[in-house]
Amino acid sequence: MRIARFSIDGNVAFGAVEGDKPDELVLDIIKGIPFAEHELSGTKVPLSKVRLLPPVLPNKVVAFGRNYAEHARELGNEVPDAPFAFFKPSTSVIGPGDDIRYPPFSEDLHHEAELAVVIGRMCREVPRERVKDVIFGYTCANDITARDVQKREKQWARAKGFDSSCPLGPWVETDLDPGDLTIQLTVNGLQRQLGRTSEMIHSIEDLIVNITEAMTLLPGDVILTGTPAGVGPLAVGDEVAVTIEGIGTLTNKVVKRG
Repeated sequence: MRIARFSIDGNVAFGAVEGDKPDELVLDIIKGIPFAEHELSGTKVPLSKVRLLPPVLPNKVVAFGRNYAEHARELGNEVPDAPFAFFKPSTSVIGPGDDIRYPPFSEDLHHEAELAVVIGRMCREVPRERVKDVIFGYTCANDITARDVQKREKQWARAKGFDSSCPLGPWVETDLDPGDLTIQLTVNGLQRQLGRTSEMIHSIEDLIVNITEAMTLLPGDVILTGTPAGVGPLAVGDEVAVTIEGIGTLTNKVVKRG
C-alpha cells in the first residue's frame, strides 16, 4: 500500500494512493493514523486536488554515510568497517514539490539520492530477525549537503542539517522488498546518479540493529541508508528528482534562500 500525507482545504490527513496512471491517482482517506489501528474511509479525492506533504514528521532522521563503496571512493574516503551514522533534525524535512533553499553559508550544494526506511513502532535493541517487524515502509529521500561546509567544519550538523536539507516523499510504500531496487537521480532531466540498493555495504538490517543498540526509535522516525556514486552540485533554479523502483519520484526545486 502507498500511504501519503496531504492537505486539502486547510485539513491534513493520510490517504491510501490508488491507481496506476499518474493523472488518474486518487487518495482513499484513512480514518486514524497509519501507525495505529486504522481503516480506509471510502472517501476518495483526486491526487491532483491535494498538496502532498512530507509522508511522515519524524522525531529524528538517522542517516548513514559512506554506505556505497563507489560513493565513498568518489569523495576520497575509506569504506567504513561499521555503519557510520549522523543526524538530520526534524526541521530539515520537506515534502514533494517543496523548495530546497540554498543556504547563504555555502557555495557548493550537493544532491544525494537515498532509500529511506520509515519506522512503524517504538523499538530498541532490535534483533536482526525482528527488523522487518519494526519497519512501516519505504520512501525516497535526498540528503542535501553543503559539501564545502562539510569539508571545512568536519562536524556535519550545519552541512547536512540546515532547513530544507531532507526532502522526503512522495509517499510511503509499505509492501516492498528493498533488497535490489534501482535508485536514480536527475537534475533538470539529466541523469546524475544510478545505483541499486543491493550495492549497500551494510544492509538495512545492519543499520537498524546498529542504531537501536544505542537509542530508541519512534513511529515515523526515518533511516537514510546511504547514496550511490554520482553526487554533484546543485544551482539555484535546478529541478532535482529522485526515483526509486517500486516507490515513485520525489521532485524538488532549488531556490535562493530569502
